Amino acid sequence: MSFVKKRLPAQENNLNRFLKVKIDDLETDKRELVGVFGRTGAGKSSLINAVIGEKNLLPTGDVSACTSVMIKVEANKQNKTYQADIEFIPNEEWKDELFQFLGDKADQEDDYYPDFVEKLSALYGEEKENKTSEMLMEKKYFKEIPEFLENKKKILTYESAEKLSGTLVRFTRRDLEDRESKVKRWYWPLVKCVTVRVPKNDLLQHVTLVDLPGNGDRNQSRDKMWKQLVGSCSTVWIVTDIERAAAETEAWEILENASSLMGNGGECQHIHFICARSDVNLNDREAILKRNTKAKKVVSEQFSQQETIKKQFSDEYLKVFTVTSNEFLEKKLLNPDETEIPKLKEFLQKLNDCHSETVNYVSGAHGILSLIQGASRRKGAGKNTDVCTDLDKKMKDELDKVRKPMEEAYVAFEKCLSEGVERSKRSCESVLKSFLHPRNMKGGAFHKPLKCVVENGGTHKPKKGKEMNLNGKLASCLTDSIDEEFKKTFPNERKCGPFNNVINTFSLDTKSLIEKYKDVELQLIFLKTEEDKIKTELNKMIRERKKTIYKSFTETIGENMQEGYSQAAGFCGEGSLKNMRDTIEKHVRAAKNIMFEKAKEKMLNQLRDLREEILEKLKKTMQESIELSLNTYGDSIPDVTVELQMVKSHNNELKGSPKEEP
Repeated sequence: MSFVKKRLPAQENNLNRFLKVKIDDLETDKRELVGVFGRTGAGKSSLINAVIGEKNLLPTGDVSACTSVMIKVEANKQNKTYQADIEFIPNEEWKDELFQFLGDKADQEDDYYPDFVEKLSALYGEEKENKTSEMLMEKKYFKEIPEFLENKKKILTYESAEKLSGTLVRFTRRDLEDRESKVKRWYWPLVKCVTVRVPKNDLLQHVTLVDLPGNGDRNQSRDKMWKQLVGSCSTVWIVTDIERAAAETEAWEILENASSLMGNGGECQHIHFICARSDVNLNDREAILKRNTKAKKVVSEQFSQQETIKKQFSDEYLKVFTVTSNEFLEKKLLNPDETEIPKLKEFLQKLNDCHSETVNYVSGAHGILSLIQGASRRKGAGKNTDVCTDLDKKMKDELDKVRKPMEEAYVAFEKCLSEGVERSKRSCESVLKSFLHPRNMKGGAFHKPLKCVVENGGTHKPKKGKEMNLNGKLASCLTDSIDEEFKKTFPNERKCGPFNNVINTFSLDTKSLIEKYKDVELQLIFLKTEEDKIKTELNKMIRERKKTIYKSFTETIGENMQEGYSQAAGFCGEGSLKNMRDTIEKHVRAAKNIMFEKAKEKMLNQLRDLREEILEKLKKTMQESIELSLNTYGDSIPDVTVELQMVKSHNNELKGSPKEEP
């Protein structure tokens, strides 16, 4: 297609410009994200290594070491080397962290301070003692990673997975026990994300595996990327030790805390609960298989009882796997299928196979070449009035069909939200009471956490346990009021399109028009591929936009609470806990009659804007394609008979049609 583009006439006219833009737009690389969660020592890295067939890729270890940063694993399509792109947090953020904990000694009471001391020890060792934040930002501490000071990525390239893994450990792991390591500096405190690229790996052609920490991060840029990645996962793997699969609270907490980000606030279609190390403490094949069957049953039953998770996902989303990476590699007791690693491989292969990138590219190329060939044959022919009239009428009818369910969805949301606003007004006092007077924190123990909440705009991530999010709590009635309607309007399953599948059913019926207007068959083939392409783009746009719409309640309430938080943050000394509580309660009472209405209106405005953008984009794209394909012609348009026949053959093959003879 690049060669075809070079052969197009140099002179600028509407058709030539249009064709060049369409060829450039063929370049896409949409990937499916599989997020891998699990507590420290659950075996995430070993599982990823086993599934993709790279035993020594990701650093593994016992529970004394854990993954500290997000790690993406995907295919290296450029060459045969093992490569890691290391993305650091902005150096300004690290400087701010240093100042916060070294410049303001009061913050050493923060429950995060011990973690920060660990970061300092990892990065600076004993050199951290008696240093100011300015001193610790000197270049001499970053000689091996000058990219950090330049806010650039560091790229590591090796010929083997083992060599890459040996270097990567400094950027991805923290060792909780080994204080005698020969490594002088560990750089994981500065790393936001690592992208590992593996050569010659079919399972990763269109799939990216993401090893994710359990509950976001206190660092702003890391937490933002964590939420973005979780919301973009089409599949989530929850990895847990089989001996603790049902009782282990951390795995269920991870799933519960991230469920709204993955469900209505994301695009997750599959939840795989993976009970790892299924051969541990057993040396008998039958005993292993019996325990595996029991684990699957127990996990499925527990999933059904998770109220928060079930708001977002039905039982159909869950599959339970019992795997053992060691058995798969060593084949001592179980045959490979019984380790269930092959089942996970098969799932990833299906994700690759059903991926539409190649089909979309070839289909788009087929359409463009059809248009070029059609234009080269016309050589100045007049307007195709009849076919344009038919298309204009069909366009109007189809746009009306798209508009109707979107308007119906708007009315349904408006009704749900009106009820949600009233419930929010009635319940906000009790919501505040439960948040501001937690049962598990007596006396002054709640002072520091609440101080962090008001200083951080309504949220706080404690070292352990759930995130504290007052904005989310206040928005909960609004969110609950639309959850079911939202799932129905914006389903995560790709086969069920948004707005009652109305985008996918949009059609100008070019097939029947080809029968009627044979002389413009090639142009109508192009219109069909343009129709398919715009529908794919709109579905992708809606998937992204729905995430913004869903989280708008929490953001709007956070904005309206900001003044109260600022006032509460100003209190210190004796009585400050009571003053903070009183200030927040007073602010909510004064704001509740407008705050929840504003959140409702913002969401409805976003829905209305989405509707208008869909209709406008659909109409404009198709009208431009109709006009330029049927009512214009180009001088010196090249003959692309050979290229068209070749691409047509590929297109038929990909879509399951028999190959045509050249």
